[in-house]
Amino acid sequence: MSRNVRRMNCRPEAVFRVLEDGWLYPSWVVGASRMRDVAAAWPQPGAKLHHSVGVWPALLDDTTSTATWDPPRHMVMTARGWPIGEARVTIDVRPFGGGCLVRIQEEEVSGPAKVIPRIVSDVLLQWRNAETLHRLAYLAEGLAPVNTASDSENT
Repeated sequence: MSRNVRRMNCRPEAVFRVLEDGWLYPSWVVGASRMRDVAAAWPQPGAKLHHSVGVWPALLDDTTSTATWDPPRHMVMTARGWPIGEARVTIDVRPFGGGCLVRIQEEEVSGPAKVIPRIVSDVLLQWRNAETLHRLAYLAEGLAPVNTASDSENT
C-alpha cells in the first residue's frame, strides 16, 4: 500500500472543502482529466463522481464513489479506472502546528493492477500521489491560507 504525507498551510476544514466539491476532482487527482457528473449526494457514502481518465483521444469514462466521509478527519473512496482496476484511496487529515498533515494511502483492490508486484506499484503510486497532494495543497491553501506573524505584519 502506497502512503504519502504532506504538511499543508491550512486548517483540515479547508482540505475537506476541496474534497466535498466533486467538480474539483480532476484539479487535484493525477490522471483524472474531466468531470462528467457529480451525484447530488456527493460526498456522502455511496455517492459517485463520474469522471474520465487519460488524455484525448484515449479517454476512459469511469467513477469514484465515497465509502466513508468523516470531515474534517477521514475520507475513503473507491476509485475505478477500468480496464486497469479499482483502488481504495484513504485520506486522513489532522491538525499540525498552524496547518495540518494530510496522508493519502492507495491500494489496488481489484483488476489487472492487483497483479503488478507491490514494489513496482508502490513506486508509481508514491510518485503520482506526491503530485496529487501537491495539487490538493494548492487548492486547499488557496481557499483558506493560514495567517502567519509575517503575514499580519505586512498588512
